[in-house]
This record gives sequence, structure tokens and C-alpha cells, in this order.
Amino acid sequence: MEMAAGTAGTESWLPCATTVASFAVGVVFFLFYFYAPHWGVRVVPGPPALPVVGHLPLLARHGPDVFCLLAKKYGPIFRFHLGKQPLVIVADPELCREVGVRQFKSIPNRSLPAPIAGSPLHQKGLFFTRDERWSAMRNTIISLYQPSHLAGLIPTMQRCIERAADAIPAAAQGHGDVDFSDLSLKLATDVIGQAAFGVDFGLTASGRGGEAAEFVREHVHSITSLKMDLSAPLSVALGLVAPALQGPARRLLRRVQGTADWRVGRTNERLRARVDEIMAARARDRERGRDGEGARRDFLSAVLDARDRSAALRELLTPDHVSALTYEHLLAGSATTAFTLSSAVYLVAGHPEVEAKLLAEVDAFGPRGSVPTADDLQHRFPYLDQASTC
Repeated sequence: MEMAAGTAGTESWLPCATTVASFAVGVVFFLFYFYAPHWGVRVVPGPPALPVVGHLPLLARHGPDVFCLLAKKYGPIFRFHLGKQPLVIVADPELCREVGVRQFKSIPNRSLPAPIAGSPLHQKGLFFTRDERWSAMRNTIISLYQPSHLAGLIPTMQRCIERAADAIPAAAQGHGDVDFSDLSLKLATDVIGQAAFGVDFGLTASGRGGEAAEFVREHVHSITSLKMDLSAPLSVALGLVAPALQGPARRLLRRVQGTADWRVGRTNERLRARVDEIMAARARDRERGRDGEGARRDFLSAVLDARDRSAALRELLTPDHVSALTYEHLLAGSATTAFTLSSAVYLVAGHPEVEAKLLAEVDAFGPRGSVPTADDLQHRFPYLDQASTC
């Protein structure tokens, strides 16, 4: 009798205990999954983050201005949570230079943002490569950023700038107004296209289009699809709050024609194919002796030269990584440079006294057509340097 009563009592509370234990495990898993990444940046100042969505509501409410608002309130270094993923924002030019240039070697493993997780072309560049491969790739290409190498690209920049300047009167005659933002993007893409690929896209030349223009359209679409907010493709938005579900959702949605993930996937595939075509053509030219070592100063040729030096470097710099490294220059430089140029022109246009001083300094350099050297750019234009860094 007593044993039967004890058994019945156990059976009555066992389901409750199981439910409570399951709930406790679920809570612990939830807290660990969503808050473990936050623990590493807990000492960085920033606003309180909401569960799951983090600071995405702030981004939706204020747009990009949210970062200026947070910098005023929390200082030049603060944290911002894109859903589950915490970011440390550096909002001071000198600190950006310290982190991005002087201390870049101290940050070998960066977190993989949700938009990049769906693009193999972006993943295999220097910025998101990890561990020993990152260190080896960085040491291999660091010489390409030395002042002597960059100075050799000035004539290329000058040709593209002169061509863009010649395009302004023609555009003004045809349309009355000149879209300087669009012209800046074309100029930056032309310069970086030659510096990175050794290819003249000719976007600032009159009447140029075709494959070059199509390549850049795909490049711009690829950039604009790298969003980190709730307007991004569904798989990316899902990856912000539940990264484990991003991969399955992306593979599913890319099969559904017309979805944003399907369009982004097609664009990235075409873009990767075009980059691979450029690299394959350059490799064929080298084999035929038409692109000898040292004949070109572009990034792709320099990386291929380095790759041919040893078997270890050939294993390190696979064709996929060379393509990604080269495209990374176009990705990282064109839109940011174009935005900086457009913003500078807009701000200078609103201050005629600044514009007059800038023009006087440029005109005093020498006769029309004079090409400045790297030393001239560093020392002969102090007011331009001040205006561009404000």
C-alpha cells in the first residue's frame, strides 16, 4: 500500500520536474547563445541592448545618424549590437588610423558579419581570413602598400582624373546638371580597377559601356546588398538574430526565383565568374610571356609574382584567394572614396571662401597639366590636406 502510494506520488510530480528542468535548460541555452558574444565587450560603453534584436530598433529609428548620436553620448569608442552580433565602433579619425593601420596586425580574427557569410568571394579576402593564413597573406602583400609602390600609381590616377574632368563639360551640355556622386564612383572604380586588376574599365570615358559597365553594375549591386539591417535579404536579417538559421534559410531562398537572396546569389556568381575570367586571362598572358614579372604595377600582377616564388606561396595564394584579395580592393575602396569625394565637393561648394583658397593653392602649383609627385602631394598642398581631413 505504502509503496503504491509512493509510486503514485512520484508519478504526479515527475512531469512537473521534467517541465521545469526543460524550461531551465532552455533559458540557459537562450542566454548562452544570445549573450555569450556580448560578454567579451561588456566593458565597452554603449546603450542597453534589447534581447534578440540588440540595437536594430535604434538603427531603424535614426538610420546611419545613430552612430553620430551614440558617439556624442558614449565617446569615440562604443559598442553596437546588430542583433546577436556585437560590434565595437571607432568614431575618431586618429583612432581609426591606429586600429586600421598601426594595430591591424594585432586583430587577426575578425567576426564574420551576416551579409559576408553568404558570399565566398568576400570571405576569402584578407579582411575575413583567419589564423595562420591571415598572417601569412598579410606578410606577403604588405610590401604592396609601401609608399614607393603607391607613388608609382600616381600617373594612373592622373590619367583617370583628367578623363573625368573632360567628361564634366560633355555631361553638362547633354543634361544641364552633373551627377557628381555618380562621376565620383566611376572615377574611383576606374582608378582602383587599374590599380587592382590592371584593367581600364573606361567608365569616365565618353561612350564607354558594355562589359565594363555591366561588371561595375554587378559590383555596385554586390556592395549595396551587404546590408546589416532589417532591410537586408531575409536570410541576412535572420542571421542577425539567429545566425545558426542563416545558412539553411539562404540555401532555401536562393532556390525561390525573385527573392532578394536569389538576386544576390545570381549577382555574386556572375561577379565571381568575371573576376575569375580577369585572373585567368592575366595568368595566360604571363605564360605566353606578354606580362613579364615587373611589367605591371597593379595588385593582381604583384600577387601573381609573389605566388610564383615558392610552392608554399602557391599553396597559400590559391586562385580563389587571389581573386578575393584583388576584388577586395575594389570593394573596400570604390564606394568609400566616391562618397568622400562627393561629400567634400558638397561641403566646399557651400563655403565659397574655402573654394577660393583651394583653387588658388592648386593653381599656384604650376602650369596647367603639371603632374604632382607623391612628395608634392604630401608637402605642397597644406590647405587641401586640411580641408580633406576636416
